[in-house]
Parts: sequence; C-alpha cells; structure tokens
Amino acid sequence: MGKVVLVTGVARQLGGRLVRRIQRDPEVDRVIGVDAVPPGHHLGGADFVRADIRQPAIARVLAEHAVDTVVHMDVTGTPLGAGGRTSVKETNVIGTMQLLGACQKSPTVRRLVVKSSTSVYGSAPRDPAVFTETTPPKSLPSGGFAKDAVEVEGYVRGFARRRPDVAVCVLRFANILGPCADSPLAEYFSLPLLPTVFGYDPRLQFVHEDDVIDVLRIAAHAPRRGTLNSGTFNVAGDGVLLLSQCSRRLGRPTVPVFLPAVRWVGTALRSVGASDFSPEQIRLLTHGRVVSTAQMRDTLGFEPKYTTAETFADFARSRGPGLLPPDALARAVDRVARLPFRPFTPGPALSTASTPSPVATPGTE
Repeated sequence: MGKVVLVTGVARQLGGRLVRRIQRDPEVDRVIGVDAVPPGHHLGGADFVRADIRQPAIARVLAEHAVDTVVHMDVTGTPLGAGGRTSVKETNVIGTMQLLGACQKSPTVRRLVVKSSTSVYGSAPRDPAVFTETTPPKSLPSGGFAKDAVEVEGYVRGFARRRPDVAVCVLRFANILGPCADSPLAEYFSLPLLPTVFGYDPRLQFVHEDDVIDVLRIAAHAPRRGTLNSGTFNVAGDGVLLLSQCSRRLGRPTVPVFLPAVRWVGTALRSVGASDFSPEQIRLLTHGRVVSTAQMRDTLGFEPKYTTAETFADFARSRGPGLLPPDALARAVDRVARLPFRPFTPGPALSTASTPSPVATPGTE
C-alpha cells in the first residue's frame, strides 16, 4: 500500500501546488486537502475536505481516511479573504494545537512535516552574521507571525517527545518569493515606494516557490539513501541581497525614514490595507537575517534550483516595471554620459587694487 497524505492550507496557492505535485508520485495512493474555505484553484484528483483545523473535527478526518503522512502548510502570516490578524493567529497557534492533538491520538500517522519560518530567529542588532539551526536568538520575536512560528515549533517539539515513533520534519523557510508569492514581504516589495529605515541596508535571503514545493515533497516521503529528513532544517537559496539592491532591481525608489517614525508609517500602511508592516518586519528591514543551509544540503540532501538573486529576479519580472525601471534608468544615464562636455576655463581675475585710478589732467577743469 502507498501513502495517504493529508495537506492543510490547500486554499492558498502554495498548498494547492503541493497537492497537485504529490499526486504525481507513484508511491502515493491518495491525497486529502483540508481547509476552512474551498480553494479557488483545482486540486487535481485530490479529495477536498472542508474542515477548520481549529476544531476537533480534524481528528475524524485523520481517522476516516487512515492518514499516515501530514503536511501542515496552514502556518502563514497573511489572512485569507476577510480574516484579520486575530484569525491568522488562531489558525497558526490553536489550529496547530488541535492538529497535533489529533495526530497524537491517531494510530496511523507516521510522518509529520511542518512549514515554519526563519523568522523564529528574530532580527536584532547583535545577531550573529549567520544563524544555524541550533543558534539561540538574541531576542525572541515579540509579536506577529514570527511569534506564532515560535509557538508552533514549541508545540511540535512537545508532540515529537510524546510520539517518538512519528518522524517529524520542521522546515524553516527564508522569505518565500515567486510569481504567486503571498506574504507580507511580497506585499512590501509591491509598493510603488519602499519605506526603509534611515542608515540601514539589511541583508536578505529568499527561497523560490518551486524549491519550496520540491523540499516539502522530499520531507513528506521516506528519506533517500544517505539522507535524513527528520529534524529541523533552514531552507534558503544561495547568496544574499541587500535591500538597496532589491529596490534597484525592482525599479522602486526607497523613502528613508528615521527609525522612530517607521512605526507611524507602518500604522498608516496597515490602516489603508496596503501592507502588513508589522514590528517584526520592521526589524527584518532594519537588521536583516541570514541563515546557514549546510544541514539542508548535507543531511536533507536538497539542492535548491534558484539562488536568492534568481528568486528575486523571477519575482521582479512578475511585478512589472516600477517607477524607475532599471533598464530605462541605465539608458538615461548612458545618454547623459554621451553629452558633449566642455570644461569651464576661468578668465583672468580682476583686482581693483591693481587697476590704475584715474588721474586728473591739468587745465581740463
């Protein structure tokens, strides 16, 4: 018999893509997609079950379908539809608690994969240059999605202790970007003008949507020979980009704002629904964050197809030209450089001290 895989959060594009991809694996017999709202996209041959993971009914779904692999994708930073921050937090935290409780009681569950984020490390001025999976954060996130991710991972560790027979894999993704990216950072980069913190140019890492799907598929199956897909892994593309480089490649000008005033800007953006400019995102855009991916390569055996720069380039193409398209700006600079240039040559300086004063001629009066 093959696997019966249950995927949460399938109403989002990323969850839907994962469901369609897993169905093509020959060792998978059946895929169950779960979400509180019906998806607006096709799930292929998967069975969709409308269920809220915040409710105990999720336990019945696991039992009825004899699920042996659970991929928890419903940990996110953006609301779906009309839901606000409260709804997102309840789904992230309470929903995870209910799902883990159902998995703990299920005799058939043998593997659990949880989508997490590198935001669990926080962003602080005295952070290390590179975080590893075992590096403790200098300052724990105080709110928003980052705090949700910290709580979710805490519950997952408790589940792993109670059910040591279940293989648990936690994937800490860097900022996910791509043509269909749905995240607060993607909303930020879509603004016509990018507010930045004056005097800071943080280092950022990205991971492409396609690589997210590939690594989730690896984590959901039995480990390949010579690899281990149980544990916690950072997932990111090679290299880093500075925020200033990102703005130039998007063609979107930056608006430097002094740090005390950035919170006012964030409140204004949230009030008009333009972007979720949360305090944690402000810290990221101030101090940045870079993680090591050695374990992802050496232990998990995953090699991303896209680097950080290639991921951002694909995202930038999907967003169209900004106010200052890089190509047009480069052509304008070239035209200015080709203009004829005549150096200025100053004339002889006139000195009133050296000019002879008029002398009266006798007899002219």
